[in-house]
Amino acid sequence: QVQLQESGGDSVQSGESLKLTCAPSGAAAVILCVAWFRQSPGKGREGVANIFTGGGITHYADSVKDRFTISHDMSKRLVFLEMDQLSPEDTGMYYCAARYGGSCGFGLDEYNFWGQGTQVTVSS
Repeated sequence: QVQLQESGGDSVQSGESLKLTCAPSGAAAVILCVAWFRQSPGKGREGVANIFTGGGITHYADSVKDRFTISHDMSKRLVFLEMDQLSPEDTGMYYCAARYGGSCGFGLDEYNFWGQGTQVTVSS
């Protein structure tokens, strides 16, 4: 089993930045795909960014492209989401998700493991 712990959520003003961290534990050595999803009030959970840790390939949702950056630290097995130019539309609960292999997509059912989420609130 793999456990995922998110951290770094906060309340910020529009235009500011935040950096989220996902810390896998347990049988995390074989995780190859990690993604960040978010769920805004009244909306479904949507994929924001993902990374194939085996090669560093990343994908982003159009809504965050050029503002968000996903990265990973192989030695510490941490995955980060750097968020710049935040706007109120970015408000939501941000979840880290992981899977053992395969291609990295944004389908909810692709991921075997989920964290509890960290709240990001952006005020105008």
